[in-house]
Amino acid sequence: MRDPNLAKLADDPWLEPFKDELVRRKNHIRYMEERLTGGSMTLDNFANAHEYFGLHFRDDKWVFREWAPNATAIYLIGDFSNWQQKDQFALHYGDGEGVWEIELPAKALKHEDLYKLKIYWPGGEGERLPAYTRRSVQDPDTHTFCAQVWKPAKQYKWKFPQPKTPIEAPLIYESHIGMAQEDAKVGSYLEYKDQILPRIIKMGYNTVQFMGIMEHPYYGSFGYHVSNFYAASSRFGTPEELKELIDACHEAGLAVIMDLVHSHAVKNEAEGLSKFDGTLYQYFHDGSRGDHDAWDSRCFDYGKPEVLHFLLSNARFWLDEFNFDGYRFDGVTSMLYHHRGLGTGFGNYATYFDGSVDVDALAYLALSNKLIHSVRPAAITIAEDVSGMPGLGAPENEGGCGFDYRLAMGAPDCWFKLANDIPDEEWNMYWLYHELTSHRADEQVISYVESHDQALVGGKSFIFELIDKEMYFNMHLEARNLLVDRGIALHKMARLATLSAAAHGYLNFMGNEFGHPEWIDFPREGNSWSYHYARRQWSLRDDPGLKFHFLADFDEHMVNLFREQNILGHVPVTFRLINDGDKMIAFERDGLVCIFNFHPNKSYTDYAVDVSPGCYEIALNTDDARYGGFDLIDPEQHFHSFEYDDGENIRNQIMIYMPARTGIVLRRID
Repeated sequence: MRDPNLAKLADDPWLEPFKDELVRRKNHIRYMEERLTGGSMTLDNFANAHEYFGLHFRDDKWVFREWAPNATAIYLIGDFSNWQQKDQFALHYGDGEGVWEIELPAKALKHEDLYKLKIYWPGGEGERLPAYTRRSVQDPDTHTFCAQVWKPAKQYKWKFPQPKTPIEAPLIYESHIGMAQEDAKVGSYLEYKDQILPRIIKMGYNTVQFMGIMEHPYYGSFGYHVSNFYAASSRFGTPEELKELIDACHEAGLAVIMDLVHSHAVKNEAEGLSKFDGTLYQYFHDGSRGDHDAWDSRCFDYGKPEVLHFLLSNARFWLDEFNFDGYRFDGVTSMLYHHRGLGTGFGNYATYFDGSVDVDALAYLALSNKLIHSVRPAAITIAEDVSGMPGLGAPENEGGCGFDYRLAMGAPDCWFKLANDIPDEEWNMYWLYHELTSHRADEQVISYVESHDQALVGGKSFIFELIDKEMYFNMHLEARNLLVDRGIALHKMARLATLSAAAHGYLNFMGNEFGHPEWIDFPREGNSWSYHYARRQWSLRDDPGLKFHFLADFDEHMVNLFREQNILGHVPVTFRLINDGDKMIAFERDGLVCIFNFHPNKSYTDYAVDVSPGCYEIALNTDDARYGGFDLIDPEQHFHSFEYDDGENIRNQIMIYMPARTGIVLRRID
């Protein structure tokens, strides 16, 4: 939900030279909406392609429609035709706008029948899966995909309503259904509901984000090479089982969002949309603009009404059919720029207005957000954008895209650069504080130390960057190892600093809260199709003889503390202290004082910190023995502020002992 106190896009003086371009963008958004709706319907009425196209059982008969303007003939083939091309399953050309359709009696198809389309076009032919198919399954032997008729005798009935008001400060647990289990296999929707969801509830997170929900032929793509945009991935279970999982999340009071991948599509022709009707340009740009070389995928043509019909309807479909509460839009930077964001540093405002912006894509994002919030006012939308495009969070009537949040992608970059490239004693506290607290005045941000991105093949989780191979030998309780001590201390401090300074929301990837080791790698030829790295080793977290539970217990107490205090999204950070030489940072938020000593070996006695007047107790301490610390601070002590005249102002201060590599949260009690 957009904070009404956010600044307008026009309030940024640095945008004054580009005011005319912002007006052009706003006008283009309006033009695109009028082009789609004709001024005769609302956007949410327009975005109903999924109720027209695809396979539907209505009025005691089957109706199937497909948009394929270059096709010369289309047949349904499948179990019902013994996979033969038969005249009674031939589609006829419909309204002259490239739409093909067929009506079949109820007995012609049955639940779980497999089928495909046989499409002919000038000079060629091919088998395709329907663009709007709601169920796609993979043959375990041939590994090929087929569409599947899905009409179970018992339809799922929702038991628990969605949140009627938005989650004001999302505390997001980013998840992948398939790799959520410890067993070396693909996990299921119901296993997640029974085994993982209770953990999330206890940990205090209020929002779950699911990756890889839209069907994708290659499991190792992490769900980012989508083939069937309207089909929930069958490798995790049935649509009813996904609904049961979402219902259980709502029962627990959690919002549920999913990764919406509208930035590109898989190149596969047999399973996906590429060359669907024999042309490269049906859904995508023709020529080189239609190929994303870095991602080996196809790029949508956001200026084409039929493509916007498909994508906007898709954004509505998951809200209507599965009761999702919103989306994290993947790859927004790639969508926004003709150069896809590659090789560009975005060092100044001119890079946002140099002609590189795809205004059709920007208009699509704005209209998609408008649609989503019209259909579901309490929905959450998050942009994954590294460019910092002005206006991502501004309303479309200001020329913005209307996202509720943007991922603060500078924070993880900062943490990993500090951990990897800079000696501890040279960490720059000003840079760190800036990355933790800065954001545009017209947007809300989700802060995080690491998401799934940092630990994909070629990278490591934050804890593994800090400790590396010593995690294999020195994570048992009796071990004494300086690298492990450093890693555990900084892991807690990084999370506490990031969450406590977060302006609007926070994100953690599944397992990282307890320091899940190593990297993420899905089964592939290069690892002999192993699931070893495509799982979460919960036994590490649950073993009292290992140190992982220290990190998990700390994360749980940290998340619940800030959730109970309800300061994210409401209370700004009040700067109190940066001392780069001492490696000290302190700030305050509505009765909580957060103090950090990042120095690797210097502890400080009677260190003065400015605070609001009052008496304070320790609410959270990274050095607490319960969290694997050394218990160097008395947990029962209180800190009474006193007035200090610095010659110019009378300030209120406390004096505190701060051990090296320690972060604490003080809570005012009077």
